[in-house]
Order: sequence, then structure tokens, then C-alpha cells
Amino acid sequence: MVGSGGREHALCWALQKTSGRPLELFCAPGNAGIEQLAESVPISVTNNDALATFAEQSRIDLTVVGPEGPLAAGIVDHFRNRALRIVGPAQAAARLESSKAFAKDFMKRHAIPTARYRIVSSAEEGARVLQAGEFGDQETPVVIKADGLAAGKGVFVAANRAGAVDALNELKSGVVGAAAAQRIIIEEALRGREVSLLLFSDGQDFRLMPAARDHKRVGENDTGPNTGGMGSITDASVLDDSTRDRIVREVIEPTLQGCSAESLPFQGILFVGLMLTAEGPRVLEYNVRFGDPETQAILVRLKSDLREILQAITEARLSSVPVNWSDESSACVVLASRGYPAGAETGVTISGLDRASQRDFTTIFHSATARGENGEWLTAGGRVLGVTATGENLDLALSRCYGAVGNIQWDGMHYRRDIGRQVETGASAKG
Repeated sequence: MVGSGGREHALCWALQKTSGRPLELFCAPGNAGIEQLAESVPISVTNNDALATFAEQSRIDLTVVGPEGPLAAGIVDHFRNRALRIVGPAQAAARLESSKAFAKDFMKRHAIPTARYRIVSSAEEGARVLQAGEFGDQETPVVIKADGLAAGKGVFVAANRAGAVDALNELKSGVVGAAAAQRIIIEEALRGREVSLLLFSDGQDFRLMPAARDHKRVGENDTGPNTGGMGSITDASVLDDSTRDRIVREVIEPTLQGCSAESLPFQGILFVGLMLTAEGPRVLEYNVRFGDPETQAILVRLKSDLREILQAITEARLSSVPVNWSDESSACVVLASRGYPAGAETGVTISGLDRASQRDFTTIFHSATARGENGEWLTAGGRVLGVTATGENLDLALSRCYGAVGNIQWDGMHYRRDIGRQVETGASAKG
């Protein structure tokens, strides 16, 4: 397992829980929570050569990539060139996430519904586009996005033109890194309900996961800056069957067919962020890996063998393995450190974690924890824990989730108390 967050903890947990045989798991670099399931390997996720060498020397049967950075940097190509089995898209296909400009133009080429957009190379050019009225008058909301990877913080939903110009200037100032903001996307602000639809794909066939809804903003009632995600749910109310089937016809199938037509066969996990507008579903973004914290809420419902599914993806035989899910609902609430997302206090002692972990139907996934000298749990980042629970319905899952949250405490801990509440938004993906 390549990665160190809550998503990777959930993947390790699901691999161990669903496998029909014992697994020996390694995680590079891992975290203190993951160490309860897998042996940590002190190799950076950006060191493709060292990761491949470890896989060779340790005779690893399968490598799974959690975060987007290694995929964008070509880890899959590197492993395949050394005849090592790995789950994920090649670098060329990973551009669906690593470049929003590429993704928008890809959608245009293949008639995939998305927001109207323009790509600019400077704040000044963006201001001229806005001034020309292409995206409405001075009071029209607009979305500003960095082209490159920005750890969930490269999207600004501006309430008016002045806010959009401020966002353009902030991106060009280097707030998300110069490389990510070399190009900037200006989009119309869509309104509706957001939904995340993930799927397994082996380049020929695909299997959908339960639809999820993420809560991206740090504050309740969807206020404050975008984050990597403050919580997620899965439930029948997130996406009805008719709309799901329409998304498959208008988005999923054209996306995978487009990848094949452009010699970018997609093997791995595809995440499609959508806005359900009055005119129909519109794609907000692609991710080319499991999302975080969607993964936590999704995988607690998996009934089939995750190892078998992932291995089938690498062998282009996904149609031959079962992919079954429970009929339950689920919820994940993220507990964050003081200062997140702008910054985060670390090294703060966490209390009540062991008690919360013993609650029925509840699993605690560690995003950023460490162990102190005396074995105590410490915070080690912005998003620290993903408290996840299942239930026969969403209310029960949320009740169990927040019940466990009530057991946990540290100085500066904050979280949203409205996860699961359905609201119409004008947001446009995490970025």
C-alpha cells in the first residue's frame, strides 16, 4: 500500500477484513493507525524507484496506490516497466486528475456534460475574461480552479466578480504552488446536489461502488474554505436508480470509451464528482483513485474480496469476480486539528480513542496520528481521524458515528456536526 492517510488505512482494513486468506501487508510510509494492520516501510510516496525496488526484493504480489501524486508522477508506468503488478492508471490516463484543463478538454471532445469553462494562463487574462461578461455580470457566482494537483485546496467558489478576481490573484500568488497554478480554469458555478460516484475499471469492464456524498467545506452549513473533505455518507437517498443509469450512459461509458479511443485505457479506480443540476448531471471533476473520506464510508459496506477485485483489474478480468455491497447506510465524520485547513497543530494528546474503537458497528480510520513515548495517541496532521459507522438507515449510521465522536477529545479538535444533511450547493469539487 502506497500512502499514509485515512484512505490507505481503510484500504488496508478492507483488504484484511474481506480477504478469504491471510495477507501480509506493507504500507509506505503508513501511519501509527495503519501499523495495527500493516508493516510500515519508510519510503516516500514520491520515490518510485525505491518503492519498486522494495516490491521486487520483498516479492510483493500486488501494489495499491492511494494518493494522486504518485499516479501523476508515473508510478504505474515505472512498476510495469519492471514487470511488477500494480493497481492504478498509467501516467497519461492520470491526467484526468492531474490537469483540470486536460480533463475539461477531454470532456468537451467526448460530449460529456460539464460546466462551461475557459482556460487562462494569468490572473490578468482571467480578469479580462470576467470583465468581458462571458460568465455573467459582476454579481454572478463563478468558480476558479488551479489546473494542477492542489491537495483539495485549489478550488474557489466566488460569490461575485470581485471575489473571483481575488481568487485569481491568490492562485497566482503561489498559495497552492506555482506548478499547480500555471494555468487556471474559470467555470460557471453550477447549482444542485453533489454526488461522488466511484467505480472499478479494468480497461474493458467496470463495476460501480455505492454513491457517496462528501462535505468539502470546513464549516457547518457549507461555510468556510474547501478542505480535503470533512465527512461523507453513503445512502439510497444520495442517488436514485434512474439518475445513476443516466450518469452511466452520459458520463461513465463515454469517459471510459474516450480513454480507450485516445489510447489511454483506464485500469484502476475512477472517481467522478458530479453536480445534479436541474438540467441533469454535470461532471465537476475526475479523480483517478479512491477519494478521502469517501473511501472510508464506501469500504465498510464491501462484502466481496477486495484483494481479488484489485488483482482482477490488473489482469483485465473484472467481469469474472463478484463485487457485492451491503444494503446498509454509512457515515464518516472527520476530526481535525486546530487551524486546519490553513495549518494544523500537531503533537497533541488524543484521549478516548480506545473506547470509541470498541463501539459496535464503528471503525476508526487514522489519517494523521503518531505514538508518544508512553504509547499515547498524538495528532500528526490536519485531518486526524475518520470516525465511520454503518446502520440499517442513515440516521442510525450517523447516530453511531457521532456517539463514537463523543468519546474522543483533544485540545483544538473540531468537526462538522451536520454531516449527512442534504443541501443544495454552488460548490464545484475539491480541487
